[in-house]
Amino acid sequence: MKNSKVAALLGVAALALSACGGGKAGESASSKENATKGPAAKQIDYRACIVSDAGGWDDKSFNQSAKEGLDKAVHDLGVRPNTAESKSDNDFAPNVKSMVEAKCNLTIGVGFKLSEAVENAAKSNPDKQFAIVDATFQNQPENARALVFNTHEAAYLAGYAAAANSKSGKVGTFGGIKLPTVTIFMDGFADGVARYNKDHKKDVKVLGWNKETQEGQFTNTFDDQSKGTAVANQLIQQGADVIMPVAGPVGLGAAAAAKSNGKTLVVGVDSDWYESASEYKDIVLTSVQKGINPAVVDTIKSGVEKKFDKTPYVGTLKNGGVSLAPFHDLQKSQPKGLEDELKKIKEEIVSGKTVVKSSAAYEVK
Repeated sequence: MKNSKVAALLGVAALALSACGGGKAGESASSKENATKGPAAKQIDYRACIVSDAGGWDDKSFNQSAKEGLDKAVHDLGVRPNTAESKSDNDFAPNVKSMVEAKCNLTIGVGFKLSEAVENAAKSNPDKQFAIVDATFQNQPENARALVFNTHEAAYLAGYAAAANSKSGKVGTFGGIKLPTVTIFMDGFADGVARYNKDHKKDVKVLGWNKETQEGQFTNTFDDQSKGTAVANQLIQQGADVIMPVAGPVGLGAAAAAKSNGKTLVVGVDSDWYESASEYKDIVLTSVQKGINPAVVDTIKSGVEKKFDKTPYVGTLKNGGVSLAPFHDLQKSQPKGLEDELKKIKEEIVSGKTVVKSSAAYEVK
């Protein structure tokens, strides 16, 4: 599957480089909250660099997860880092170019909006390595890798859990921008609800998305949280008591609406929202997680070990690249037998007995 190219505007933009600790200007230090235990590896002569989209490093979503992957690689592998935090679409091409000029061995762009800038840089610099998180390339360069995730598999489990927890008989989902990386979540969620209905002879409705027609509700932004609040409130007014927003930082607006309502739960996406958006942990049912952090580490490691190639990394339930987060504080209130049911369904998906389908799914090679 190929995502549509998005024009990268070549306006003059200020480069936002993170300079921390005792490193040189433009280098980012390891996060103080790095989960890796033990002493840091000795620094090596390999520079791994990363460029965010406009969501920034604290988006509590895929940018943050990617940055944490770089931090882990700095700690575990000893690579030298550079980061560039984009403030708008105009920053993408200049920020990627700045990484090349900083002599980065590997430059990773985060999000589909950077795909064109990364692809162009890869073609112009065949001696360097490049990668894109959560997107593919229009014309695959030999020196670039796509890091993508079959999130519909984990979202299927989330949809099943959402239906099981619904008291109103209605659950909802909505997207930021209508893209394959968004609708793939919504497809899996809808099918998971359908599976629950079949298994339990129920009729839980999905609001905000129709898988058959591929039509639903979108905020048309990943940045304006107020729009996430507005759409979530619409779904709540229609009766949804569990909502999965697939909209990056905009999803936090939905979480705010759910918390304000007091009777609505949310399903997080990309990271475990119980941890990454802890201010909403009391209303987070579960989360559909992408293993962006380990995918970034794996890609950097392949470059360090001179094993980098263009074969895409595709995260699945089988390889642990996607997963369903724990119920955390809500575990004790889960319907009897639900966790055993989810375990069984996961095993079916991993074994191939149950195939979760989406037109946005990536082929596993």
